[in-house]
Amino acid sequence: MMGDDTVNGLLRRMLDAAIAAAQPALCIPAELPSPPQGRLIVIGAGKASAEMARAVERHWPGPLGGLVVTRYGYAVPCERIEIVEASHPVPDAAGLQAARRMLDLVRGLGEDDTVLCLISGGGSSLLPLPLDGITLADKQIVNQALLRSGATIGEMNCVRRHLSGIKGGRLAAACHPARVVTLLISDVPGDDPRDIASGPTVADASTCEDALAIVRRYGLSLPENVLEVLRSGRGESVKPGDPRLERAEVRLIATPQKALEAAAAVAREAGVTPYILGDSLEGEARDVGKVLAGIALQTARRGQPFRTPCVLLSGGETTVTVRGEGRGGRNVEFLLSCALALDGAAGIYGLAADTDGVDGQEEIAGAVIGPTTLSRAWAAGLRPRDSLDDNDGHGFFQALGDSVITGPTLTNVNDFRALVVLGNQLR
Repeated sequence: MMGDDTVNGLLRRMLDAAIAAAQPALCIPAELPSPPQGRLIVIGAGKASAEMARAVERHWPGPLGGLVVTRYGYAVPCERIEIVEASHPVPDAAGLQAARRMLDLVRGLGEDDTVLCLISGGGSSLLPLPLDGITLADKQIVNQALLRSGATIGEMNCVRRHLSGIKGGRLAAACHPARVVTLLISDVPGDDPRDIASGPTVADASTCEDALAIVRRYGLSLPENVLEVLRSGRGESVKPGDPRLERAEVRLIATPQKALEAAAAVAREAGVTPYILGDSLEGEARDVGKVLAGIALQTARRGQPFRTPCVLLSGGETTVTVRGEGRGGRNVEFLLSCALALDGAAGIYGLAADTDGVDGQEEIAGAVIGPTTLSRAWAAGLRPRDSLDDNDGHGFFQALGDSVITGPTLTNVNDFRALVVLGNQLR
């Protein structure tokens, strides 16, 4: 019989394996393009972009230079590629300046040149170059409204693409006529390249009207000048078939599915059968928590739909509609809701974390739950349901000492969720 420490150790090893599978040092070398006759310029943005740049430097045989922007605290030493840090998830002036410099760097290139673009999750806020008529302050208002709205990542990035001077294919268009090779680490459900950092090098078939529909759907209160850009059509992105993107190609080098498969291998080695429920589960975090708790309970009680012992693995990106005054975090909100639905059921343990090491705006990746989570909380004077209603999962799990802290992981393949079901212990 596995004890609490043994199960928690397994959960952490699975998370570590998922993160390791998406490390740029492992994924980058085989995907590098052939050396061009002209120059190689490296650009990029995202939480993993600095580590991606370092992997390029270590494996590129010839001269190169460039600029990438990553989140504060995520820089790594590079010799030939400049690393700039900026704010995530709400953009700042450092990101704005980096985006402008990036466009300047790729303008005027020729057909013999190649631009290697390194893109990972977080790039949307790290490249906050607004269209004419929109300010950085406007972009900050838009980002904050989207983050609090409960919109999916696809919906948020649709709005962002139509307010940007660099996203929605515009960065690739600026590189024309050079060849553009984009290496992507996916952090979005479905791995749609348009939604990874809002697709700076990818053609986009969505429209300003689509973005307006999302604004109306969630009742977003945005500045009038922002709405004017969408209503007028001035924010249209670069569409499929645009000749400026003829020499642009995209390669997915790390995905949530690959990370889940790595975690599954760890479970098998421990004698626990893994089941991957999906790499792109979406919805309100608290609702997903209830659903997965229900599946875990049915598995433990009935041996349906899976035999125990097993682990239920899933990825994707849930959302949190913030109504309380807490610190948010979709993984801790998922776990708190899941723990309430499990109601102390024996033999069921869970871990949920963001693979970039940051859940929401906290320097905390996620947390763990087990059969004693609720009883320990009540003994400590905590009220789990009140914490959930206040969107304060981080405060709840920190008080219990159950937070999961990884530090900057230098990659990002979205959320990782695992529920271990030992079985034969529920009555």
